[in-house]
Amino acid sequence: MNKTHALTTTAFDLPGYRITKTFGVVRGIIVRSRSIVGNFGASIQSLFGGNISIYTTLCEQARQDAFELMLTHAGEVGANAIIGVRYDATELAPGITEVLCYGTAVFVEAAG
Repeated sequence: MNKTHALTTTAFDLPGYRITKTFGVVRGIIVRSRSIVGNFGASIQSLFGGNISIYTTLCEQARQDAFELMLTHAGEVGANAIIGVRYDATELAPGITEVLCYGTAVFVEAAG
């Protein structure tokens, strides 16, 4: 599967397509930690309030990496689409977070 794939959705069907095979759950897991430099920069940003862009960027990159790992897993099992995509995050230790992206790998064909 490509790294940016149009056939991924949080829904459980893809309009215009019919599911012909289900492969089960696929996932991408990434574990990230904040750096001392990042924490210092975020502390300065927090003094002024609003969006703490250093953490926003870190979170977005972790989600993107987990999503790409999920796409790779789906491609390995022969899927061409993923339905029911979800994200979850868990703090494993102070400053260390696991980001999980998961969904159901399926093979779809154009309806018609």
